[in-house]
Amino acid sequence: MRQRAQRWLGWALRRWALLSRPMTLGVRLLAYDEMGRVFLVRHAYRDGWYLPGGAVDPGETAVAAARREAEEEGHLLCETEPRLVAVFYNRREGRDHVLLYRCDRVRQARPRRPDREIAETGFFAPDALPEGTTPATHRRIDEDRTGMPRPEDW
Repeated sequence: MRQRAQRWLGWALRRWALLSRPMTLGVRLLAYDEMGRVFLVRHAYRDGWYLPGGAVDPGETAVAAARREAEEEGHLLCETEPRLVAVFYNRREGRDHVLLYRCDRVRQARPRRPDREIAETGFFAPDALPEGTTPATHRRIDEDRTGMPRPEDW
């Protein structure tokens, strides 16, 4: 029951953002550790594994948002400066634009315990992602690994 309520709340918050703002701006981070594994999160309020990320707050730069989301969602510290690799339009979420950053070396300061937002986190080999990794997350990681051209849509 609690999980259903959290999912409903997540859905409602995304719809409220869509109705209350003419455009939203978010960030996602391809965060790699020294072994080349990518960091993923599984939210408590929606199915699937995702790259860490979220909204850019008012008065915040996008790169600062990427660093903040990495710390909030995974206690990750970027040991190299995150660099912008692509800008996407997320048609599924409406007027949402996503800035994709890459950090070539992150370190997890401490384990991320599950809470109301994050159910699980982990580092995974890019060619051995966990079951339930979202199609968009798979695409972003594959594009990064292979150098494939990136589409405009998330």
